[in-house]
Parts: sequence; structure tokens; C-alpha cells
Amino acid sequence: MEEEEEEVFEYGDGELDLITPTHRQFKGDIEKGLEMKKLVLSGFLASEEIYINQLEALLLPMRPLKATATTSQPVLTIQQIETIFYKIQDIFEIHKEFYDSLLPNIQQWDEKVTVGHLFQKLASQLGVYKAFVDNYKVALETAEKCSQANSQFQKISENLKVKGPKDSKDCTTTISMEALLYKPIDRVTRSTLVLHDLLKHTPKDHPDFPLLQDALRISQNFLSSINEEIDPRRTAVTTPKGEARQLVKDGFLVEVSESSRKLRHVFLFTDLLLCAKMKKTAVGRHQQYECKWYIPLADLTFQTLDDTDSCPSIQVLPEHEIEEMKIKISAIKSDIQKEKKAPKGQSRVERLRKKMNEQESWLLLHSPTIPFRIYNKHGKSYLFLLSSDYERSEWRESIQKLQKKDLQACVLSSVELQVLTSSCFKLRTVHNIPVTSNKDDEETPGLYGFLHVIVHSAKGFKESANLYCTLEVDSFGYFVSKAKTRVFRDTTEPQWNEEFEIELEGSQYLRILCYEKCYDKSMLNKDDNEIVDKIMGKGQVQLDPQTVQSKNWHMDVIEMNGIKVEFSMKFTSRDLSLKRTPSKKQSGVFGVKINVVTKRERSKVPYIVRQCIEEVEKRGIDEVGIYRISGVATDIQALKLAFDTNTKDILVMLSDMDINAIAGTLKLYFRELPEPLLTDRLYPAFMEGIALSDPAAKENCMMHLLRSLPDPNLMTFLTLLEHLKRVAEKEPINKMSLHNLATVFGPTLLRPSESESTKGQHITSASDIWSHDVMAQVQVLLYYLQHPPISFAELKRNTLYFSTDV
Repeated sequence: MEEEEEEVFEYGDGELDLITPTHRQFKGDIEKGLEMKKLVLSGFLASEEIYINQLEALLLPMRPLKATATTSQPVLTIQQIETIFYKIQDIFEIHKEFYDSLLPNIQQWDEKVTVGHLFQKLASQLGVYKAFVDNYKVALETAEKCSQANSQFQKISENLKVKGPKDSKDCTTTISMEALLYKPIDRVTRSTLVLHDLLKHTPKDHPDFPLLQDALRISQNFLSSINEEIDPRRTAVTTPKGEARQLVKDGFLVEVSESSRKLRHVFLFTDLLLCAKMKKTAVGRHQQYECKWYIPLADLTFQTLDDTDSCPSIQVLPEHEIEEMKIKISAIKSDIQKEKKAPKGQSRVERLRKKMNEQESWLLLHSPTIPFRIYNKHGKSYLFLLSSDYERSEWRESIQKLQKKDLQACVLSSVELQVLTSSCFKLRTVHNIPVTSNKDDEETPGLYGFLHVIVHSAKGFKESANLYCTLEVDSFGYFVSKAKTRVFRDTTEPQWNEEFEIELEGSQYLRILCYEKCYDKSMLNKDDNEIVDKIMGKGQVQLDPQTVQSKNWHMDVIEMNGIKVEFSMKFTSRDLSLKRTPSKKQSGVFGVKINVVTKRERSKVPYIVRQCIEEVEKRGIDEVGIYRISGVATDIQALKLAFDTNTKDILVMLSDMDINAIAGTLKLYFRELPEPLLTDRLYPAFMEGIALSDPAAKENCMMHLLRSLPDPNLMTFLTLLEHLKRVAEKEPINKMSLHNLATVFGPTLLRPSESESTKGQHITSASDIWSHDVMAQVQVLLYYLQHPPISFAELKRNTLYFSTDV
């Protein structure tokens, strides 16, 4: 109890929170002595009001349930009602009486007021909690069984309304019965701590002192009596068999709870899985975990045989919202670097860091989409969402490894659970959510640019199988899958030899996962409607800037479960990869000015653009992620060579080639133009035009800018525009909205060539280049995509009253 004597409890966020010694000093001299005692009491009274409201919310459904119990259609039986709500009425009455007696004393506070007798009476009534604690587990199990058996009761138990405090603007909050049933346990385990604080701020000669001492003695005796066989400090690390309970793994996961996403800290112990959330606490106060649920590993399963189990639909945000947030975060990172160099920029840096933390936390919460579902022995399911299959398999494997041991189902008493949850704070290995703002400035920022990876081959498989690999990299604090090889059928030694170009956004690791392709429809995962392929092995390598950044390919091997995957990689920094380099060979089409190509071909739109668009519209318009998913780099290079050399077989190649490679070739063509399609000269005017607020002014300006483009550029742009609109019409199938397409193509069509982009501005890092103006570039293309059809003839005819000089 030594530590506890240095702390003061105060009401905050509907719970008892801690004020640390530093916080107390900050509050100044007025809070010494009896004034401090009044503050402690006021805080306790406020939390008592919330507790009473919670008990009242729990009792509210009890009366109508009892009324229906004697009818021909009871929701619950009398016995079930008495088990679930056992002693709640008594606890409510005790605390209501205590609250009503304490309130006037605090309202008319002076040094003569005594409250010790009220706490002494409250402590003497703690026996009712003994009965509640003994029945708690049965009450919980009964409530859970009744929820599963009766949908009406399930609806009631998941939507209990708790009144807010009298002076609160929030009228009610919705909370589950399970959470409310835990409140009395939460309350009783804290009662001694409040009495410690009151004693500390009550003079020894005050009439309250002996009464509070007596109340503390009764409370402490009670706490030890409800679990006298077990030393609470020992239970944190002891299992039912008397073996040491150890923390095996912990980390932050997103749980889908009541159809919304919640960030949880999940702890895997040797005999149970515990899901906790961090309680909200003010700055400088002790952080505490609250247990949301736990499952003994002996009772935990990954799938249920009951296929009728309904799955909540997982809400997935449109990809453009995720991309927009990444762009915002990158812009803030850039601002932070600038402010660090500015005089007196430190306070602004702190504000920016706070904003970045909020945005990165939002990203961590909303980006995961890979479902990981587990069940308890009653068949109740819990659903997590992860961003990486690698992590899903790590959690599954860790649990399965522990389940191979002879496990007994552990049942924790409420006090044991409270102690174990408290111990999580000291035992945890992952202390912060993985956001940039939690990293030291000295930590490596990761790589920005493009990683070229060739997945060569794999060996070490015992039996022939249909095999493929996926590649994951980390960015913005989480891992995402970036590329996938083709399936090599019926082999023990797959030879993929496929090259991929992967964009890195502050990445530090590359992961490779090797899968066996499953074609069995019965293996369909109900959560994401995809067949679950078997992971044969997985591994990761650190992206060491020194090794990766050489111009030569670096060959490496990842060993996984006896399997060896051979791959090569090289890295191009973003500032180099963003350069528009004119081609030395003017006879080709890549890297050659668009007017040179159209003049040579005697066409209005380059042949490569027309052919790629035609092929995508023929067989790629229904392809999920068309233009977003990378094509195989070697296929794209083969098509590039074919167009550059004007190969006769180009049409045959196009009809045989993977559609993502064709989409990638079109993007590469625009990216490698020596000058952007919308020209360097007009770039500043496009940036100014899109920033105009008045719709009429913006319309005039944006149309005038199109008219100012050279004819080949304008014709090509309008052709591409109409094509992208047709792609977006199939958004329900291909998942590519106008905004997604603007995100993919905007920077490619507008980003100035290097000489233009660096004029008049000092760019401090590669990430600055990337974030600089990207949002505006996306907005320019989006403006034209959302605009009614624009025709070349109409534009040229409608000259309006503009000067030709921009």
C-alpha cells in the first residue's frame, strides 16, 4: 500500500482517477489540509453519483422482466432474474442512502463537518458485496446464456441506458449489462484507497480520524476475506495448476465491438487470452487497464461448426479516405521538420505532433480489414481486424502452440481478474501504439521511394502444391500487403522470377509470406467471403539503407519453417524516382515528348494510350483495384520495350498479358513523359485555379487552362478522362471510385519535371517532395472527372474573354 499513500483519487471520466504528487503540487497551497479533504470528498461524491446511476440502469429492466415472468410468454424465469440481479437492489439502496447523507455535508462544508460516521456505516454494510461477489460468475454466465437463447433479452442487455451526472450535458450513455455487472466489483476493490486519502488529509485530533480508521480496517479485512485463500499479488502470475502464468505476447489490435471499431490491448498469457482497454486518464496520472473480456485457452477455438453464426458486416472506409489521411500525415511530418529549424518553433512542433498522433491513431483504427475471429466455449465470437496476414498467423500460431500443452480451463475470481488486469501495465512489452509521434527523433525514419523486388524461387517443400508468395511492407505504423506472385502449380520447387515495384512510405521491413493456394469452396471464410489459403511459411528482413541503396541488386534468402525463399531487391529513393528523365532514344514513345510521338504517328492521341485503354475496357473494367494494384514489373518492362520498338506482335502481347500489367504500362507512360501531360508552364495556374472558392470563377479558370494546353495534350487528356469515368461507373464491382482514380493519376499527370518543381523552393527531404502539392494535384484531376462531359470542339469554340497568356 506504500505507493497508494502517495496518490489522491479524484473523479474523472466516470471513474476514480489518480492525481500524482506532481499534479498535487501544481494545484497550489489552497488544497492543503481540510480544503484538500473537501476536494477528495467532492471527487468521491461525483463518482458515487455515476455509480448510483449505473446501478439504477441495471435495475431498470428488472421490474418489467419480473412482471412478464409470471405470464404465458416470459422473457426470463423468476430464478434467472434473481440470479442475474442478485443483491443489486440492496447495493443500490446502501449507496443511495450514503450519497444523500454525504451531499449536504459537502454543500455546507466547514472544518467542523464530520463524515467519518457515514464511511463507517458504509464499510459495515460491505457484507452485501461478499454475497454479490460469490454470485458474480453465475450471474454473468446466466446473463450470457439467456442472451443467446432469447433475442429480446439480448437486445435489452446490450442497450442499457445510464443517466449522466446532474450537471452533465450528456443525457444518457448506452452500456451493456455485462459491463454494468462488473461495476460493483470495480467499486469495492477501490474503497480502501479512498479512505487512505481521506485519512491523510484529516488531522489526527479531528473527530473523523478514528471513525475513518475504523472504516479502513473493516474495508481491508473485507477485501482479504473475499479471497483469503489466494494472495492477490501471487495470482497475477499463477495458474490453476500452480505453475507460473507468464505473458507470452501482447499488442494493439482493432476489435469490432457493437458494430464499431475499438483499439484494444490484447494480452496472451500461458493459459488465457485477455482483451483490455486503456482507461482515459488526465495527463500525469497513472494509466490503468480495464478488462473487456478473457477466454481460457482451453476453451478458445478459431472456428465454429455452426455455419449459421451471423457475421456483422465489417465497415470498410473508401480507400481514398485512407489515402487522403496518409497525405495529411506526410504534410504534417514535413511541417514539423520545417518548424524544428525555425526560431521559437518548439510550441508549434508540439501542436503538430499532437495532431499527427490523432491522425495516425485514426489510420491505425480504420485501415485494418483482415478478419481474425475467435470463440469461447459457449460459441460467442470475438472479431479482430488486422492489416497484415503475417500478424494474424503469428497470433494464431502462438495460441495454438500453447494449446498443445495440457491446459485446464482457468476461472478467475473477480479479485484475481482485477489483479491480473492491473499487472498487465507492468508486464506489457508493447508500450505505445505504433505511431510516428511515439518514436524518438533519433530513430531511423525508414525509406521513402520505390523498392524493386524479384521473387526468384523457393525450395524445401515436402509435397507438391500450388504455391504463391505475397510481399508486405510497413508504413504509417502498420504492415500492408503490396504485391502477390502468380500461383505456381503442382510443384515442390516453384520458379516465379517475378519483379515488383513497391512504393515505400517510411518503411523499415519487408515481409514475405508463402501460401498454398486452396480451391476448396468449403474453406470459405464467412467474414470476408474469401477462401483461406494455408500459410506454408513467413519471414521478414530489415531494409538496411546502406545495403539496399546501392545501384546493384542485393540477393537474399529468407528461411521459414524449413522453406527457403530466394529474392533480390534494390531501392530507388523518391527524389530519384520522381524525376522525369527524357529518353535519349527519340524513336520510341516512353520519355519522348507527346507532340513528337503524335506527329510521327500522325495521330491525335498516342497509339500506346489508345491501345492500353481499349484493352482495359475490354477485359479489365471489372477487375478489383484496376490501376491501383501493381502489375508484374517484368511484364510492364516487356510491354514498354514492345511499344518503344513498335513490335508487330504488340496486339497479341496485349491480349495475352495480365491486365494489371497493361494498366501499369499506361501509368508508366504518363509518369515517364519528360514533361507532365498538363505541362510545366500551366502547373502554377492549375494550383491557383483549384484553390479558388467561387464556383463560377473556378469553372472559367479551369476550362480556360484546358484550352491553353497544346492540342495533343488536350486530346490525350480528354480521352483518358472519359476512360476513367467509364472505369468509375463500375465502382461497385472494381472498387475504384473517381476519387481513387484521381489519387492514382493526379500526381502522374500534373507533377512538374524536376527543374520546375525545385524552382523557388527548398525541399528538405524526399517525403517533402511527395507530400508537397499532392492533395492539390489529386483535386485538379478530380475536378475534371466530376465535371459534365468536356468536348474538344466545344472548348476550342468557346473562347470566352480570356487573354491567351497564363
